[in-house]
Formats: sequence, C-alpha cells, structure tokens
Amino acid sequence: MFDTSESIEGNESSGTGNQQERSSELWGAFTSACSEDEYYQSWLTLQSESIAGAIQSLLIVASKSEQFAPVARWPETGANCSLLSDVIERVLDEHCGLLAELEVANQYAIAYPIMVDENLYGVIALEVSAASESQLKSIMEKLQWGTAWLELLVRRKQVDDNQALLHRLKTSVDMLAITLNKETFESAATAFTTELAVAGDCERISLGFLYGKRLKLQAVSHSSDVGKKMNLTRAIERVMDEAIAQRREIIYPATDDEVLINREHEVLSRQQSMASIVTFPLYGKDRYYGGLTCERAAGQPFTDRDVEFFRAVISLVGPALENKYLNDRPLFVKIKKAGQQQLERLFGKGYIGRKLALLLISALVIFFSFMHGDYRVSADIALEGEVRRAVVVPFSGFIDQAPARAGDLVEKGQLLCALDDRDLRLVSLSKKSGHRQLKRQFQEAVAKHDRPLSKIIEAQLDQSQAELDLITAKLDRTLLKAPFAGLVVSGDLSQRLGSSVEQGEVLFEVTPLDAYRVILKVDERRIRDVKLGQQGALVLSSLPGKKYTFTISKITPISKAEEGRTYFRVEAKLDSIDSSLRPGMEGIGKITIDQRNLFSIWTRDMYDWLRLSFWSWFS
Repeated sequence: MFDTSESIEGNESSGTGNQQERSSELWGAFTSACSEDEYYQSWLTLQSESIAGAIQSLLIVASKSEQFAPVARWPETGANCSLLSDVIERVLDEHCGLLAELEVANQYAIAYPIMVDENLYGVIALEVSAASESQLKSIMEKLQWGTAWLELLVRRKQVDDNQALLHRLKTSVDMLAITLNKETFESAATAFTTELAVAGDCERISLGFLYGKRLKLQAVSHSSDVGKKMNLTRAIERVMDEAIAQRREIIYPATDDEVLINREHEVLSRQQSMASIVTFPLYGKDRYYGGLTCERAAGQPFTDRDVEFFRAVISLVGPALENKYLNDRPLFVKIKKAGQQQLERLFGKGYIGRKLALLLISALVIFFSFMHGDYRVSADIALEGEVRRAVVVPFSGFIDQAPARAGDLVEKGQLLCALDDRDLRLVSLSKKSGHRQLKRQFQEAVAKHDRPLSKIIEAQLDQSQAELDLITAKLDRTLLKAPFAGLVVSGDLSQRLGSSVEQGEVLFEVTPLDAYRVILKVDERRIRDVKLGQQGALVLSSLPGKKYTFTISKITPISKAEEGRTYFRVEAKLDSIDSSLRPGMEGIGKITIDQRNLFSIWTRDMYDWLRLSFWSWFS
C-alpha cells in the first residue's frame, strides 16, 4: 500500500557527503513506511529537511469523522507549533496557500492546503527563515510539489477502498443468491455460514436466532448437526447473548480503547486456543433478532476492513434469513406470535388509530348488547284481490263483440263480451213455428173430444216450450257481463273477433277494488317466528313514500321453492285501503314479531348458520 519506490528526478545533487547520506536515509525511511503514521512522519521529515531555512513544520489531516488533527510534526521533539495555528485555521477556512510574517525578523509561517478532487484533505504548515521573496516563492513551490505524494497516498487508499467495497458488494449478492436459492431455513443457514466462512477466511461461523427471549444456535459452518457439541453450543450462544445485550459488535482481542464487556468472548477464545472472535448482533425492524459469531485461529485478528466486510454481508443477507426462519416456524407458533403482536400493538405504545377503533367497537358492542328493538321478519309481498271471479264461455260459439280488456274498470252488469247469436235465433224461430202447430193440433183434438190424442199433443207442447225456454236462456247468455264493479285483471279478445270458443273457456277475470289480501313469501328459516294475528307494515315499489299496515290472517303449511330458496305463503289483510292500490302490486313487507336485543337480531343469521354447520359437521 505504501510502496513509493518510484524514481524521483530533480533532487539536488550538490551538498556534502553527510547531506547525501542523510538524504538517502530519509528516502529509505519514506519508501519503507509500513503504516499511514510512518508515511506521514517520514514524508514531513523529508519535505522539511529539503527546505533551506525550515525551523519547524506540522501536518494535519482529516480523519473519518471529518475532524482535522495533527498526524506528524518536525522536529518530532522540542517543536512548538503554536505559531502555526493561526495560519492553519485561515487555510482551513479559505482553502488556499497563505504566507504570514511572524514577529521575529525574517521568519515566516507558510501553510499550503492538500486538495484531492476539490476536497480539503489536510494542511501542511512550516515556520521558515528567509531573507528574500524568491526564497519564499521557492519554498511554496516545493510544498506544492511535495503534496503530490500525499495525494498519491489518498488515491491509493481510494482504490483500495473501492476494491474492498466491490468485493463486499459482490460477496453480499452471492451470499443472498445462495440463501434465496434454498427452500428451507436450515439449508439456507448452513449454506450461508459455510460460504461466508470460506469468503471471510474463518475457521467457524455460527448463526443464532432469538426464540422468544432465549437465543438458540441455528447453524454452524461446515456442520449439519448443530447440537452435537453441547458445551461449545452453549458457549457460542452466551457469546451472542453478550453482544446483543450490549447492542454492539464485540471484537476479541479488542482493537480500540472502547470499554466493552467481553467475558464470554474471552472464555470461548481460551477454549479454542486463544482464537480471534468477532460477534455481530442482528438488527432489523426496530429489534434485535439474532447474532453472528466469526472465529479465526490465534494470530489472525479481525481488522476494521474485515468487520466492514462482515457487516455488509449481514446487512443484506440477514433479513432474508430472518424471513425464512419466520416462515419455517410451526403453524401454532405463527398464530401465537401473530396474536402477541396484535396484543402488543393494541395495549403497547403507538398505534393510536387501532386503539381508538378498538374502543369504539367495544363501546358499540356494549351499547347494542343492552339495547333492545323491534325484531321484524322481512318478506317479498304481492297484492291480490280478495275475490277473483272468472267469466267463462257458457256454450261453444263464436265471438261477436269484445269491448272490454285487461286493465279496464267496469261496473256491475257492464258488457264484457258478446257471442254470435244468429244460429240460436234461427233455431228459436223454428221452435216457435213448431210450437204454434202443436197448439192448433191440440185445439183440434179437444174439439173432437179425442182425449188420448190431446194428452199426447199436450206433452209435446210442454217439451216444445222447454226447448224454447232453453234457447231463450242461451240467447240471454250470449252477452257476458261483469258480475260486479271492479277491475278486469286478465282477458283481451280484441284480436279474436269471429274466432270460436269452447264451453268452459275462461275469457276474463274480474276482481273488486274494495277488498285485497297481501301475499307474503316468508323464508323457511323465519316461518317459525310468524303467528296469526301479528301486525306488520309494507311499502309498495310503485308507492315507496306510503306505508300500509296489515294483520296476518292465514299461514299456508306448504312450502315453495323459488330462486334457489324455499318460502312459505302467508296471507294478511290490509288495515286500510285507498284508491291508489291495484292488484298485482309488489313490494317489501315486515312482520313485527317482538322486542329483542339488537345484537342478537343482527347476528341471528350468522348464529343459525353456525349452529346448522356445527350440527352437520360434528353430529
């Protein structure tokens, strides 16, 4: 990382042998630097001693927290850099090189910013002694050229960080693909820990999940039997509990000065011959749900880059493993957890809307549990005339007139239809002529005192008179009239004039307008609640703004299937009648049964269905 063996041209070739030896020594220290601190110190020393008149120097660099702090000073001991603080502060504010004259004659403070991609990375400041402006200009130029080595360090660090980031991303995606490709949590966890142990150069990686309040080890790399080594299993679970309890990642041996309890990590490390251990608590959805413990052999500690690598993988794969773990739980556990979650939301913090809804529902249930109202049975209704008289054909014949049709209002005795009477009149004339002849014969027999003949003719006269009376009656019945005032509900002969009709054929139906009956179709599930004499009300579809009351008068004990349901026919009488009613009107009727609890009324259908279903399933 800190290989700076590139050749440097333009070094000053003049000087004494001691200066050349010192320069070689400084370059050797600079090129062999093994850490950032050594790199900064050797570079600052080399830079400062190469500048004639340099008294002291200071290098400050931005840390990860974006705070600037000194990382190197020259000379390393005995230097007082307070004189350089003001010029450094100005450079940090203005981001440009500055020169400031000090109180001592011919001594100056020079500071130059270290810029990388237009971002301020650090500041180098020197206290120098110079006699001319050209010397100061030369010093500033050397500082400007020298900062290129620090920029090179930053570039190399960026390349290393980018490579590490790409490696973490690639490994995380690969691990996620491996996890999602497994059908069960057990196989996914085993595959994940094994692959992560190989990628992270670990001897063992263990994965545990919280089961209630207790953490349970779920998977160990390169092992399919987790509970085989009970002592090791318990030790790893205690290590994970220790990290979860402190809500922090725990590295053993510790790499910083932060005080964390790592007693269980120390115990596990001794059991495993002083192994290096790092434990990550798994966090998601505002809670800790598990832990991941990584172990290496002694002498292979976990670095910050290793921790970042494991953290990146866990942040991506952890939620997928948790989902598989939750999905693979037994059904009764899922139901229990779901119930606990809902109870926590109802009685815990937050979820104000849900709590208000529960309070409202509870208040409504309590209110309607004690509130009573009318229990009514609804049914489809139809109006029918109380009397429905049929007008039939008295004898076979032909239609001559048909002035009435369905829908007409008729008065009593009004002509509805007339049959053709021409044949009957001819027969009547013939019968009358024969009757007159028999009368003359009867008179002649009486005049001759022929008693037997007169008796015979008298009998024939009676027969002839009966036939005449029958024909006269038929002639009267050719006029079909309304039996009473009312409405013609069926029959239309306007298109059948001259056609034949047979005896007994129904031509018209007439019903009165002053007497009605209500027909209710009561569902079989509610027929047991209906009794004679019960009151009710109906609303007709054609008169939705008017309500009519009725009284149950008859319950027909015969059911009828219609539209997939079974109904009973119930008859009722209207309490009041007006001229707006007509036979055949339909609507909705409600029979008032009694006073009941509102909750029982509204849940009656469900309660009956549950009782019937329970009986059909378990009886």
